[in-house]
Amino acid sequence: MPWRESTAMEERLRFVARRLEGESMTALCREFGISRKTGHKLFARYKESGLEALGDRPRRPGRVANRLPMPVEAAIVALRRERPSWGARKLREVLAKRFGPDVTIPARSTIHAALDRHGLVEHARARRPRAAGTALSAPAGPNDLWCCDFKGEFRLGDGKLCYPLTVTDQASRYLLMVEALEGTSEAPVFTAFHRLFEERGLPAAIRSDNGAPFASRGLWGLSKLSVWWLRLGVGIERITPGKPQQNGRHERMHLTLKQETTRPAARNSLAQQARFDAFVEDFNAVRPHEALDMQTPASAYARSPRAFAGLPELAYPFHDLDVVASANGAIGLHGRQVVISSVFAGQRLGLREVEADVWLVSFMHYDLGYIDLEARTLQTIDTPFGSRVSPK
Repeated sequence: MPWRESTAMEERLRFVARRLEGESMTALCREFGISRKTGHKLFARYKESGLEALGDRPRRPGRVANRLPMPVEAAIVALRRERPSWGARKLREVLAKRFGPDVTIPARSTIHAALDRHGLVEHARARRPRAAGTALSAPAGPNDLWCCDFKGEFRLGDGKLCYPLTVTDQASRYLLMVEALEGTSEAPVFTAFHRLFEERGLPAAIRSDNGAPFASRGLWGLSKLSVWWLRLGVGIERITPGKPQQNGRHERMHLTLKQETTRPAARNSLAQQARFDAFVEDFNAVRPHEALDMQTPASAYARSPRAFAGLPELAYPFHDLDVVASANGAIGLHGRQVVISSVFAGQRLGLREVEADVWLVSFMHYDLGYIDLEARTLQTIDTPFGSRVSPK
C-alpha cells in the first residue's frame, strides 16, 4: 500500500530518518508499504537535494517553479512575519542555522518568490497583471476570439504529408484560413499569421491547444509564436490538455473540411491548396449555418478594426534597466549571464532590483520571476501550464 495518511511528507521524513539511523532498506520498505525501488529513489533524492526533495513533485510534464515543502515555506513565512523588515538574504541565513547543514536551503530568489505568493513583498507600484486563470472566454462578436489548430496530417497523392493550418472566428464561425503546410515548424506558421493579420486585422485573443508551435513546455508554456502574439496585443487562451471539446466549433469544422477536401487527397500541395481555397469560399459565403439561423458566416463577420502595424516598442519606465535577451534567451546582468528562456530571444526585458542581488524580471505587463545573481538562476512566478495568458 502507498504512504499512510499522516501526510506523505511526514512519512517520508520518518523513512529517511530511520534509514539514516542504519535500519535496512528492505525492512523499512516492507514496513512503509513501498517498493525497494521507491525507497532507494526517495533516499537518493534526499542525499542529493536535502529536505526540499522530500516534498510532493508535480505529475504534469516539466518543472514547476518555487514549489517548496510545506514546512519550509511555512518557516519562511513565519520568520518574515516575525521580522517584517528582513529580506531574503537575512531570512536564508537564519533558516540555514535553524535547519542545519543536512538541509538544502532554498535560494534567495526562491525565498523572495515564496514571500511574494503570501503577499509579504511590498511593490513600488500597483501590481502588474499576470498571466493567470484557466477560464476560456465567451466571445460576444467577431474578432473577440480566433481559434487555430492543425487538422490531422494526411498523405497527398505524391506521397508527401500535408498539415492543414486552420483558423476560425469563434463568434461568426467565419473560416479565416486553411493553409496546406508541409509541417508544424514555426517559420511557415509565422508567415501564415503575418499574412492573415495584414488581411483581417488583429483579434482580441487566440485559442489553441498546447502543442507546438502554439505552445511549449518551457516558461509559462510560451513559444516564440505566442510571445509574438503577446507583443501584438493579442491574448492567449489554451484549452485543457485532452479536452478538444473546449474548441468544439473548430473541431466540427475540421470534420466537414476532411469530408469535402481530402477524400481522396489531391495529387500535390498546390492542388490541395486549391481545394482548401474553394472550401473556404463555399463555407463562408454559400453554406448556411444552423447556429447562425441558416445565415452564412460571411454575413456575420467583419474585418477587425485593430490594424496590424508591426511590433510596438517595449519600454519599462518603472524598472531600473532593460536588456535584450540573446539568441539562447540569456541576459547579462552586472557581468553575469542568466538564462531566462529561448522564447524571449531578441526581446527586451525589464529588470528591477527588489533587494541586494535579487532582481525582478518582466516581459511587457508580465512579471516572469526573480533572478538571484549569486546563483545565476531565475525562479519563475508560478503559472499553471496551459492557463490563459491575456494582456490587460
